[in-house]
Amino acid sequence: MKAMILNTYGENAAFEATEIPTPDVKAGHVLVKISASSVNTVDTMIRNMGEELPLSPATPALLGMDFAGTVEAVGEGVTLYAVGDEVYGCAGGLAELPGTLADYIVADHNLIAHKAKNLSMREAAALPLVAITAYEGLTRAGIQAGQKVLVHGGSGGVGHIALQLANHFGADVYSTGGGEPQLALIEQLGATGINYKTETVEDYVAQHTDGAGFDVVFDSVGGQNMLNSFEAAALNGQVASTVSMCELDLNTAHVKGLSLHVVFMLLPMLYNQKRAVHGEILRKLTQIIEAGKLKPVLDEIHFSLEQAGEAYARLESGKGMGKVVIEN
Repeated sequence: MKAMILNTYGENAAFEATEIPTPDVKAGHVLVKISASSVNTVDTMIRNMGEELPLSPATPALLGMDFAGTVEAVGEGVTLYAVGDEVYGCAGGLAELPGTLADYIVADHNLIAHKAKNLSMREAAALPLVAITAYEGLTRAGIQAGQKVLVHGGSGGVGHIALQLANHFGADVYSTGGGEPQLALIEQLGATGINYKTETVEDYVAQHTDGAGFDVVFDSVGGQNMLNSFEAAALNGQVASTVSMCELDLNTAHVKGLSLHVVFMLLPMLYNQKRAVHGEILRKLTQIIEAGKLKPVLDEIHFSLEQAGEAYARLESGKGMGKVVIEN
């Protein structure tokens, strides 16, 4: 089968088209003919940093985590899937798990689900990592109908899914963005837009919560922005973050009695623990999608498998709006 392989790591490392053996299906797995895969920030980090990251595959490396495609073979013990089923998932591209920049993947059946019927393969491939991340963060924060929820970075990959899911759960949703295109997308997706460049945290907390703060803050920006999340949260509020490898002053979190939820959705893949949770979340997401409550935003530029390097560059450029997807 055709695969785009990295023989070395680094910011200028090039993907090389290579013929490698089509993998054999094994127990508890399915062989999937990949129709599309998407590029996530963690994929670009692995390409650029290589062995500096403990989750990077050894070279020659086959990257790519998200995919959508059609089941071509079913391994022993798999009962939920049959040949011909259209599925999606996040199941490779790190540590010992071969990735999705190829014609086929052998995926753990616990890490996939049936694709929503009202999505294209390209749309479905954009979802698994970001949608599982958003779902985990919101549900671990105990989101409930009627709550005021703030999503930082609501036009980004994780953020634009989080604000749609928050709407699905019945929350009153607000989201920060840094420009007119970002704010327009946020409003289009059903949240009240906040321009963080022109409005202070104190200003928008006063305007939208009468100074009480938000019940749940989902922070897909993270880092030092978590201090803004702590400031924006209500007393005994919930903060979920996807980017928290940093040193922070927790005084505000302490005096407000905040609960912090750190989401690192790759853990089940890395440690082969509780992988079935991801399959369960994906099945719930499929139901939400088919009910018309969730739809990914895709970047306008189409990329083929041979253009994997260009797709990675597009994501890193910051010029795209929506998920970057590679089609086979």
